[in-house]
Amino acid sequence: MSIGLKQSILPSNRVPPPLQLAFCLLLCLPLALSQQAAQKDGGAPKYDQKTEAKTKGVVDEINLLTLGSRKDFVQLVVKSGDDKVSAYICPKPFQDEIGITFAKGDEITLTGSKVKQQDLDVILVRELVKGTDTLMFRDDKGTPVWDWRTGK
Repeated sequence: MSIGLKQSILPSNRVPPPLQLAFCLLLCLPLALSQQAAQKDGGAPKYDQKTEAKTKGVVDEINLLTLGSRKDFVQLVVKSGDDKVSAYICPKPFQDEIGITFAKGDEITLTGSKVKQQDLDVILVRELVKGTDTLMFRDDKGTPVWDWRTGK
């Protein structure tokens, strides 16, 4: 004989929606905090088209620095009048691949986004003119033309 019950008397395997939301937030919070911390302590700065400017000057220093996950990022310190500007160019493997070299005293013109990196003003270079060569390191939106994983 069967009894026509409309509801099961066994416990449901379904988790209530408020508990689902709390569990999801608990899982997402560490990820959000780690991304925020990475940006504060040396993450790669983001290109901002609104702060794009052109600067002309002479190369004063050539350095390799750690930027984001890269440990071989080319930085030029450019002297423009009495001011010195820090310019982030590209990973060293990309520089080698395109066959460009920099030397102290080179006259260059930079176009790029002025941003803050660990309380310092830097230029993320999109275009660099050296002599008769015009080099593009980022597209019109500021996206790098090299691969961050390989540096090429």
